[in-house]
Amino acid sequence: MYYLGGGRKVTRLRALLVSACVALALAFGLTSCGSSTESPASDQTLRGAFGNFPDYLDPALAGSLEAATALQATYIPLLTYAHANGQGAARLIPGLAKALPRITDGGRTYTLQLRPGLRYSDGKPVLASDFKHAIERVLRLDSAGSPFYSDIVGAERFATTMHGAVRGIETDDSTGEIVIHLIKPRGTFSNELGLRFAAPVPAGTPAEDLSANPPPATGPYVITKVTPGRSWEYRRNPYWAKANAKAMPDQPGGHVARIEADVIHNPETEVNEVERETYDWMQNPPPTDRLAELQSKYAGTQLRTEPTISTYYFWLNTTTPPFDDVAVRRAVNYAVNPAALRRIYAGAMLPSQQILPVGMPGHRKFEPYPYNLAKARRLIAQADPPDRAITVWTDNASPNNEAGEYFQDVLRKLGFQVDLKVIDSSSYFTVIGNTSTPDLDAGWANWFEDYPHPNDYFQPQLAGDSIQPTNNTNWAQFDDPSLNAKIASLGAQQLGPMQEAEYAALDRAYMARAPWAPFGTLTSSTFVSSAVDFDKLIVNPVYGQDLTSFQLK
Repeated sequence: MYYLGGGRKVTRLRALLVSACVALALAFGLTSCGSSTESPASDQTLRGAFGNFPDYLDPALAGSLEAATALQATYIPLLTYAHANGQGAARLIPGLAKALPRITDGGRTYTLQLRPGLRYSDGKPVLASDFKHAIERVLRLDSAGSPFYSDIVGAERFATTMHGAVRGIETDDSTGEIVIHLIKPRGTFSNELGLRFAAPVPAGTPAEDLSANPPPATGPYVITKVTPGRSWEYRRNPYWAKANAKAMPDQPGGHVARIEADVIHNPETEVNEVERETYDWMQNPPPTDRLAELQSKYAGTQLRTEPTISTYYFWLNTTTPPFDDVAVRRAVNYAVNPAALRRIYAGAMLPSQQILPVGMPGHRKFEPYPYNLAKARRLIAQADPPDRAITVWTDNASPNNEAGEYFQDVLRKLGFQVDLKVIDSSSYFTVIGNTSTPDLDAGWANWFEDYPHPNDYFQPQLAGDSIQPTNNTNWAQFDDPSLNAKIASLGAQQLGPMQEAEYAALDRAYMARAPWAPFGTLTSSTFVSSAVDFDKLIVNPVYGQDLTSFQLK
C-alpha cells in the first residue's frame, strides 16, 4: 500500500498491503523512451529534487512512493510494468522473466523462466536461486512486504524460525526455472511478484538494511553514492549494454549518463529551482498555492497534470462511541462536502464518495451520500450519541492540515466537541497506525494503489485480520465477518469481469456501513525545467516518473 505523506510507507499487512506498483502493457512507447541499447550522451546529468528522502533505498524494504520512483530504473522484478503513461500502463509485463507465469494446480503453483544472460551491475550472473534468496531476505528483515509472500509454502515457518529455507520455492540455476508453490490460491500473487520487494539480488546480499550502500542492480542504472536523508546518485549500470539490454530488448535503457537526486523539503524552493533550471524536475507535485500560476505559464510545455489511482478519505473508528453507531457514520458522510475539499486542494481533488478510485478494476461510479447537512443533523439527533467529545487527526503537510481543519468544523456543526491533532507528516501514519495511541477517533488518510487489483484497497484497509497493534492500516478498525469472508473469497480468485462486478458490489456494501467518509481522488502534477524533452516524459500511474524516459535537450 502506498500512502502519501512524508514518505508514505507500505505496510499491509497486508495482506497488508503496499505498492508497489503496477502497470499494463498496452503500449511500451519504446520509440519515445529510446531503445534499451541506446547510448546516453556521456556529458549529460539529470538533476532531480525530491520532497522527502525515500523510506529505504534497499529493494527488500522500500515502500514509499519516493522509493518506488527512485528504484524503478535500478531493480527489475521477475514481472514489471509498462513504460507508458495513463491507465493503460497498469498491466503486468515480463521483467527478468521471459513471460508471465504459468499458473497451475488450481492457482497454487506459479512457474516462470528467467531470461538467459542477465548480469548484475557488479558483473555477477543473475541466477534463478537469487529470487529465492530475495524472498527469504524480505522475510528475515521482517519487511513490510513480507505479508505479500506469506502464502508461499514454508514462508510462515521460515519467518518464525529463521532457519532452513522457504521450501515452496524451487529453482534450477542451469535452466533458469523458478517454481513457486502456494498453500492456497492467491489471485493477487502475479501482481505481488511485480513489487520491488521481490526483485532478485545476489545470493550473498546480507539480511540488513543496505540503503546507504544499495545492492547491485539489474536495471539500466545503479545507485553509486548515498548521503542518507539528503541525496543519492546514479551511474549507468556497466553491464546493461553488455548483457541485460540484449536479454531484455523490450526494456528501455535510459538517455542520460548520470542522475543526481537531492532532497528539498520546501516545495516552494523546489519550484523556484526548477524554474531557474538548477534542477531538471521535481518528483513531488508543486504546492497547491502555486499550481494555478504554474498551469497558466507551463501547462503542456513543462507541467503535466493527471489523475492518480488514489482515494482520500476521513476514517471513523468503528470500535468506540460515537462512531460505533452506523447511523452516526452515515450522518458524517452526508455532512462532508467533496466540493469543499476540492477547493481546499486547489482543484487537484476529483470528488468521489467511494472506496475504489477511477482506474482501479471494479470501479463503478456511485454517490451514496450526496451532501446534505440538514439530513446529517437529523440523523445525529435521532442517534443521540452519548459521547460527543472527538479527536480528529491529520498531518502538517498542506493542504492535508486544512482538510483536517475542515473536518473538525464539519463535526462541530453536527454537535460534537472536537480537538484537532496535527502530526508531522514524516511520522503521521506511524502514530495513527499504533492502536495504543490514545483518542484515535477519526482522521484524514489516503491510499495509492500498490498494483491494479481491487483487493489492494479492501484487504489492507478494511479487513478485520489487517488490524494490527503497530503498522496498522485499517485505521477505522472495521471488522465485519461477512465482508471479511467476501474479501477472502474474492482475493483467492483470478481477476475477471465477474470478479470486478463483485468488487463493485463490495464497494457499495462497505459504504452502506460507512467506516470512511471518502471525498476524492488526487490529480498529480509533474513540473520539469525547459531543458527536459517534455513530450518524451513518462509518468506511470504506479511508480511515478519514469527515470528512463527523461531526455535533456
